[in-house]
Amino acid sequence: MPQSNQEQAANLHIYAAQAHTAAAAAHRRGDHETAGELSASAQEFSSNAAEKSEEVAKRVPQRLAN
Repeated sequence: MPQSNQEQAANLHIYAAQAHTAAAAAHRRGDHETAGELSASAQEFSSNAAEKSEEVAKRVPQRLAN
């Protein structure tokens, strides 16, 4: 079943967080090459998540001012 835009955005945020965590672990181990690759992946996931979140936000009706 296809995911909603909200689910896609949430998953991208989760993937970014996991990649950031893995990058930090690799850095602590001294594996700076892997850490850099994982950081780049995390940045890409973060950017994609932000774009998807903006798409979702544009579709949400604006609150009416009281």
